[in-house]
Amino acid sequence: MNFFKKIFGSSEAASDEENESEYAGSSAQNSHLSLDEQFIFNFKKNGGKFLYCENMEEVAEQFENILEENDWFENEVLCYEQALFNLLEENKLFYIAPTKPKFLLASCENLIADEGSILFSSKQIRQNKPNELPANIVIIATTSQILPMKSDGLSAIKRKYERDYPTNITTIKYFEKAKDEDFTQYGSVAKNLYLLLLEDL
Repeated sequence: MNFFKKIFGSSEAASDEENESEYAGSSAQNSHLSLDEQFIFNFKKNGGKFLYCENMEEVAEQFENILEENDWFENEVLCYEQALFNLLEENKLFYIAPTKPKFLLASCENLIADEGSILFSSKQIRQNKPNELPANIVIIATTSQILPMKSDGLSAIKRKYERDYPTNITTIKYFEKAKDEDFTQYGSVAKNLYLLLLEDL
């Protein structure tokens, strides 16, 4: 039984209370967590919303749940990846030259465990800086994209793109506004981010 099934039991998202109890006191022992556990712990600590999916049907179902929860049906969406257009078309979302997109739908390069951050490149966000992206983001990623550190993510990008090397390599780490003044978040832009994580290992 894999790690995600142990925590979540099924594709249904566990409540925040359940997740907090799973990780109660874990921050001090974060180094003892597996790579997957470390990413999820840090990602949720940063304010990210995490939905585990066992297959593409569950990805589509959870995506619809997000649309329903936020009343995003029949709205404009920012999306640069042709592989994701079908998901938008199925839900009557408009992605051609949006002027006021409600959210960004994208994949990512990697998920960085030690920071709980998402690593992007121009392949997903073109030349947009994080503050130029919509406040709401929905990411579709796979468990095989979880890597220990940002340097591993950069190495993976070098291996993946031998010729058509992407630009604008950046991470988004904060997914909710800091409750207090936090100097570590200075200059960063908080995003309301949902991660649909597909099991592929």
